[in-house]
Parts: sequence; structure tokens; C-alpha cells
Amino acid sequence: MREHDVFSADGTRIRLWRTDADGPDVLLSPGLGAVPTLWPELPSARVHSWYHRGTLGSGRPADPRRVELADHVADALAVLDDGDVGQCVVVGWSMGATVAAELALRHPDRVSGLMLVTGAPGDTFAGVLGLPGVPVELRRLIGVSSATALKVAGPLLDAVLHRVPVPDVGGPLTSSLRRYLKHDWGWYFTLALALGRTPRLDLTGVTCPTTVLAGRYDLLASADGVVGPVAGLPQARVRMLPNTHFLPLEDPQVVVEELELLLDRVDAVQRAVHDDVDGPLTSRSRPRA
Repeated sequence: MREHDVFSADGTRIRLWRTDADGPDVLLSPGLGAVPTLWPELPSARVHSWYHRGTLGSGRPADPRRVELADHVADALAVLDDGDVGQCVVVGWSMGATVAAELALRHPDRVSGLMLVTGAPGDTFAGVLGLPGVPVELRRLIGVSSATALKVAGPLLDAVLHRVPVPDVGGPLTSSLRRYLKHDWGWYFTLALALGRTPRLDLTGVTCPTTVLAGRYDLLASADGVVGPVAGLPQARVRMLPNTHFLPLEDPQVVVEELELLLDRVDAVQRAVHDDVDGPLTSRSRPRA
């Protein structure tokens, strides 16, 4: 994996990361503040991703208000352009699902397939505590209030979490957790509030092959909020799994298998469009701009 900086449309410096695999391009819109090792390895795809504004090596915008959905979409486009990627499958995890869905709506020419993993396309806080009998309005109030309180408590969280000893359990999880705990938590929840308040996106304009993975025991993104927006899409595949919000960590093989299937579905669509239904797979080579 390699990292380097690019500049987004507003001049903000964004740290991107990219794998070296020889395969189709996949853009990962990550969970807020997530590090690469929290995501399953995808050996058959070249993965492009980035760190959110002001986190893990990316710079903060000169205007601190530039943390809205449109700004994150611009960062995603900067990553694609830097990799000379014209069109590819886009995967969104957690709050990254909102960015991935908006990218598909605003720039359908850049998105050949869409995969949303335990994340709703907008109105994120409405999915908090998605338990039977808990009204959506109450979920949203709890989500916004909790994030607001944690933002105010940012300095205290920094003082505590930056000093939490992380036992060395081996593997990438130890270093990942250490990096994650070092966030500026006031800024982290500033990002969460700005992105989480995005209204629910209407995905009826999405026509590319789409896959949604929802966790039955997800207390951060309720199943109805994750599945509902894609229920009427013509090429949607939905799986409800016995997992929590951290499905990519709990069952990474399922994520990999579903992405492989989505890449094949995208390939089938591309071959059909080009009247090459009997030809070789086309999505296994990287489409360029």
C-alpha cells in the first residue's frame, strides 16, 4: 500500500492510500476516521481510498465549514483523478455510504457499481438504536445529541483516549486501534455532525448494479435505514447478515465475496452494453479516464 497527498477542489490537502494489486479499480469511501487495516484485503482489486479532512494525515480545510457532503465527494473525485480512474465500483462503509451514494447520484459516469456496507445513504443519526419500538425521531435526537455532547467533551476525550494503553494482540488490529485513539475527538465529532445531518438521499436515479450489506444487530445503522432506500432499485442485491456495524471486521470474507460478485455483475452489464455477451471479462482490467 502506498500513500501520498493530493489537493481537493477547495485546496484542502488530502492524504490518499492505494494498493498495488493488478485488478479492477475500486474506490473505498471509508468509515469516518477508519484506517486501511480495518477493511478486508481485496487481492483481486486495486483499491483507492483516503483519510477524511483533518484526520490521519489529511489537512483541515482553511474554512472549517468545508466539511459538508459535497466536500467529501470532491475529495473522492480527487482520489479517482489522481489514479487516472475514469469509472469504477464504489464501496461505502458506515458514514462513507452517504458519500458513496452521493457520488453515484452526482457523477453516475464515474460509478459503474455501488456497494453500501452497514451504512445508510444520508440521515445517519436516524439509524442509531434501531430497536423495535424506538421511533425514528427519537433515534435521530439521541444520535445528534450524543455526537454534540462528545464534540464538546473533545478535550477530555483527547486527554483520556490518547493515553489509553493498547495491548499488543498481534496483527494489524493493534496498530489500527492505536492510530484510531489518537484522533482529535472534537474535530472527529465535528465531521460526524456535519456528515450525519445530511438528509436521506433519494437513490431512485441510481441504475448501476448495487449491493447492500446490513447487520441484523447493528445499533449504529438500523436495517430499515440501510435497506429501505435501495428496495426499489432495478439492480439491487440485499443481504441481511447476523452481524453488527463492524461487519468488515467480523466477517471479512463475506464482504470480499460480495464485492467479487458485484464486479462480475458490473462486467456483465458492460459486456451487454457493448454487445459482447460471449466475450472475455472486461471489468478485470482497469478502466481509465
